[in-house]
Amino acid sequence: MYERVTRGIRVAVEPAYLDDQSDPDEGQFLWSYTVTIENNGSEPVQLISRYWHITDAVGHIQEVRGPGVVGAQPVIDPGKSFQYTSGCPLPTASGHMVGTYQMKSASGEAFDAEIPPFILESPHERRQVH
Repeated sequence: MYERVTRGIRVAVEPAYLDDQSDPDEGQFLWSYTVTIENNGSEPVQLISRYWHITDAVGHIQEVRGPGVVGAQPVIDPGKSFQYTSGCPLPTASGHMVGTYQMKSASGEAFDAEIPPFILESPHERRQVH
C-alpha cells in the first residue's frame, strides 16, 4: 500500500493487476486501485475534483481531470474516511500513477491533497538487470 498525508488528509492506494480482464496478446492490461481518504484533521472536508498523471512503460503520459471520484463529491468528517475502487487500462505491462484531489474545508479553504505515486505492475513485465 502507498500513502501520503497532506494537511491531515491521509490518502492510501492499493493497486491490483486484473489478469482475468487483461489481454497481453492484444496489448491490453488492466489494474484496479482502491483509494482510502481519511480525514485526520479537525474540520470536515469535501473532495471537489481529481487530477491523475498516468505514465505507461514507454513514457506515454495521460492526464485525467474531473469532478469528484466515481460520480461522488464526498464530504469526509473528522475521524472518518471514504473509500472507492476504480480502474486504469494501459497498453503496456506496467506503468505508474500519481495525482491530487482538490479538497475544500468547511471554512471554505481549497487545497490539494496529494495522491502518492504508485506502481502498476503485472506478471507480464520483462525486467532486466543493468
